[in-house]
Amino acid sequence: MDLSAFRRRFLSPPKLPTLRRFSTIGIGVPVKKMGFTKSKFVKILLSSCFVALPVLITLSVIHRTPPPTDRTPWFAKATDFQVAPLRTGSEDYSSQPVDKLLNGLLVPGFDEQSCLSRYQSASYHKYSSSHVPSSYLLSQLRRYEDLHKRCGPYTKLYNKTVELLKSGQASDPTECSYIVWVSFSGLGNRILTLASAFLYALLTNRVLLVDGGNDIADLFCEPFPEKSWLLPKDFPVMNQFKSFDQNSSHCYGNLLKNNIINHSKESLPSFLYLHLVHDYGDHDKLFFCDQEQALLGKVPWLIMKTDNYFVPSLFLIPSFEQELGNLFPEKGNVFHHLGRYLFHPTNEVWGLITRYYQAYLANADERIGIQIRVFDIGTETFPHVMDQILACTLQNKLLPQVNVHEPVKALPRNQKTKAVLITSLYPGYSENLRKMYWEHPTVTGEVIRIYQPSHEEHQQTEKQMHNLKAWAEIYLLSLTDYLVTSSWSTFGYVAQGLAGINPLILYKPENRTAPDPPCRWGMSMEPCFHAPPFYDCKAKKGVDTGSVVPYVRHCEDMKWGLKLVDGVNDDIS
Repeated sequence: MDLSAFRRRFLSPPKLPTLRRFSTIGIGVPVKKMGFTKSKFVKILLSSCFVALPVLITLSVIHRTPPPTDRTPWFAKATDFQVAPLRTGSEDYSSQPVDKLLNGLLVPGFDEQSCLSRYQSASYHKYSSSHVPSSYLLSQLRRYEDLHKRCGPYTKLYNKTVELLKSGQASDPTECSYIVWVSFSGLGNRILTLASAFLYALLTNRVLLVDGGNDIADLFCEPFPEKSWLLPKDFPVMNQFKSFDQNSSHCYGNLLKNNIINHSKESLPSFLYLHLVHDYGDHDKLFFCDQEQALLGKVPWLIMKTDNYFVPSLFLIPSFEQELGNLFPEKGNVFHHLGRYLFHPTNEVWGLITRYYQAYLANADERIGIQIRVFDIGTETFPHVMDQILACTLQNKLLPQVNVHEPVKALPRNQKTKAVLITSLYPGYSENLRKMYWEHPTVTGEVIRIYQPSHEEHQQTEKQMHNLKAWAEIYLLSLTDYLVTSSWSTFGYVAQGLAGINPLILYKPENRTAPDPPCRWGMSMEPCFHAPPFYDCKAKKGVDTGSVVPYVRHCEDMKWGLKLVDGVNDDIS
């Protein structure tokens, strides 16, 4: 197919027909054709109005409702609607029992009305028997929940450890130790780093406490029973979080660099700051060495700031290797399990998700998600990006070709419908696809429907409403049957992980030219660690950490990145 010809055709503005001007009543019915003069017609109309007016007034009183106060009525609370059984396309999901506890990942006992998504999400996701959590992971999650109850905010043990923090020195071992996650970066990064911090907490017997920032409580339900995961607002050093960087006096890498802290020191500080942001230095990266983990284990409070999904490098730390193998026999499922355990949309976000799904996606025979991230500067619809999307979806038969020679095609009896959900900051890509499938029939007879929930045009991570919509769109993508994602995008990483889908990954264009090939299937649904260390801690020299073990490989979309796979032998060149 000549994609350039398609682009020329669909990017050109449509020609509108000249509208005939005449006096009408209702929807385009000429007055004279009704057999009346205008004066006679007006008399009849006025008489009818006088007769109907009392009835209308009575009905208005009976059915009066207050006007909506929200400028976007579709943003109503999730409790304002009933949740119907979903996945109602051609596949028969109704015959499969709905496991609202997700194979034991979740526990019963939460107040269901306070977080509808926790137990309803199973009705929306496609069930897969290949993504079952290990019994050991389930036992460790229950162990962690007990630990969180004992050591969570404002418990006796928490208060005791906070007093130690105020003293400035760690003396004897404490009964509770903590990892504090600092809210940082965009929504996709925050979700991935929260999962990374939680896994680190599981491995080191620490309690995860979350800096709520401006919106965490508005985005996610509480994941643990009884005790909150939110760090209390009166935490002693919370006012220092924004100033923490790799040069801070409590930064572990900085202390190592200046030989202020080492294994021979008898006294250790009561807290350390871990700088694992993309700009971290060589001494910060020693966090991923066994020897340093032994020292960090003696410090009761670790405060972490990161914008990276650093899970792949945890699998390269020898002391964690056996535990991680027991937790995740299938390495490509790590974020899938942790994400579904931790991240439950609040009722406000769940309302956005379910209303949109029921209105546009639920009745389709097949759902396709296309997540578009454009790195070029500008808000226009870039032709090379449009070419790439078409080439990828058509070549991999996610979308059908169109017949440009016939204006209409005989439709099959059992007409298949595909709903295409597009997420992008810009509307042009969905508009072009919608126009293409409106103006021409598909060669297969399938009906293609294109939807895009929003187009914000600029990423606005500091705005609460922007993040609510972004989280809703990520989750909607995770409810599709096939995913096409953009290189380097954490937005897409989260969606594919929650969905349990290996996506088609769009290669990053160079020089505003569509790549050839345009995309490839992912090796796994795992996210990519964008800034991993390349260091052999034992040999104390550089090493290619993407070739140490078969289940940690270089990413498809970022050659220096690392991702977890199930030991596949797949050439990514």
